[in-house]
Amino acid sequence: MRSRLRALVAVSILLIVVLIFLGAKPRNDFPAGTPGVEIEFIISDGEIGSSIAAQLQKSGVIRDAKKFIAIFTSDPAAQGISPGSHSVETHIPASQAVLQLLDPKRINNILVVREGSTLSDVIATLQLNDHISKKRSGFARVKSLYPQESTSLEGSLFPAQYTYEPNTTTATALEAMVTKAKEETLKIGMNLGFEKFTPFQVLTIASMVQVEGDPKSYRKVARVIYNRLAIGMALQLNSTVQYASNLRGQITLSKRATQIDSPFNTYRRVGLPPHPISNPGLSAISASLKPASGDWLYFITVAPGDTRFTKDFLEFSGWNTEFNRNVAAGVFK
Repeated sequence: MRSRLRALVAVSILLIVVLIFLGAKPRNDFPAGTPGVEIEFIISDGEIGSSIAAQLQKSGVIRDAKKFIAIFTSDPAAQGISPGSHSVETHIPASQAVLQLLDPKRINNILVVREGSTLSDVIATLQLNDHISKKRSGFARVKSLYPQESTSLEGSLFPAQYTYEPNTTTATALEAMVTKAKEETLKIGMNLGFEKFTPFQVLTIASMVQVEGDPKSYRKVARVIYNRLAIGMALQLNSTVQYASNLRGQITLSKRATQIDSPFNTYRRVGLPPHPISNPGLSAISASLKPASGDWLYFITVAPGDTRFTKDFLEFSGWNTEFNRNVAAGVFK
């Protein structure tokens, strides 16, 4: 009887131990469903996973940095965690911390550099961002993508989303954009140039392609530019005159505007403008590196989504008349 009682007691103890073990929470992770307060968590540019993990633990976001590192290194998506300011909850599992750091809605003060924007556009956007220092500081020290060919940052500020730590200087913010441009354009081989054209010249061409065309027509627009340059024909692009005259966004261009004295006036001057006229995206750059095959010398967007290409000036003139009728009819509004 006693031996049976002992056996029952032993089984009961074993069951209790098993239940405790099954119900126990892992010591190296916070439990799910019981988050603490939300904090602002800063990730510096270039910060590595182990450093992020250590700061998360120190801030009380996660219990153990090693758990975060294990997930960070095994999950390819985690490599997309961006620098800047993130809103994250404290007292959460490491896997949840990764998800919150990847959530674009939790990134604070996102700054967007749009394709086709100019340096002045970017500066204006920076001045409106709460994380950019309002102290006056020049950015002359910031080098362009190709400093030996142009000191202007026009075209060197890569279109993307950025987020910065509080009190970031304008110069530091711009440097991050140039660095991003170096990284992204290197991936598609812009450093090799195209035929006899240098990388800087390709960037300048891409900046015009970005403004003149749309993604469907980029490669053809690029080919028209190369064809005109090959025969010494003036580019005669409205986008360059609009850039010089600060008339960007206008559908038409007056004859008087095409007579302005500017190195960016491609109606009066043959060849490329001195430097890019916008910040092109990868699509426009790729199109300038791999233009379409064709003998076109003229193109015109007759109506939204209807861009036509030809070698025949008479055909182009007819399309131009059609374009003017569409403008008068309000087709472009």
